[in-house]
Amino acid sequence: MEIFVPVIAIIASYLVGSLSFSYIIAKKIKKVDIREHGSGNAGATNTLRVLGVGPAITVLLLDVAKGVAAVLVTVAITGPGLVPALAGLAAILGHNWPVYYGFRGGKGVATTIGALASLAFIPALIGGGVAIATIAITRFVSLGSLLFMLTTTIAIILLKNTYDYPMSYFYLAWVVTVLSFWRHRANISRLVQGKESKLGQKKA
Repeated sequence: MEIFVPVIAIIASYLVGSLSFSYIIAKKIKKVDIREHGSGNAGATNTLRVLGVGPAITVLLLDVAKGVAAVLVTVAITGPGLVPALAGLAAILGHNWPVYYGFRGGKGVATTIGALASLAFIPALIGGGVAIATIAITRFVSLGSLLFMLTTTIAIILLKNTYDYPMSYFYLAWVVTVLSFWRHRANISRLVQGKESKLGQKKA
């Protein structure tokens, strides 16, 4: 029974993370599969490109909420530590590879923001500030997203003793940073080549 509750919490987090709100909203509004339009990514940025500002903000908030819910509900059940970190990771993996939609999801940035902010708010706030400044200056959402991951991970280890963060939070941040860089590998290639789409720019 002792192992049963954490396992259920992690599985439930994956199932919640698998809810693809960009797919659901695009189907509701335009009767289209968001993955077949724009960049083909099931996330807030592509929703902005395909459906506009309102749906994009809705998707962003709901995707963040998945990460927040996975972590906070698990913390309430098991307390802080490894299990909430694994629940956050499960929600991110659910977003990226959703069981309900043929395991074709997004890149998990918004859900990662929700999970990391729920575990380590100050480091995530620092990472968010860097990301917002980067996007405002360059209009590259992908670059801002990657810098959020990297900055938050570094901030967690630097502030570990100050805020008494478990090492599991750093391990989670490191894993999702590596995962995010891998999921954004095409974006990184386009950034290097000067071909990456900017925020507000229509996909050809």
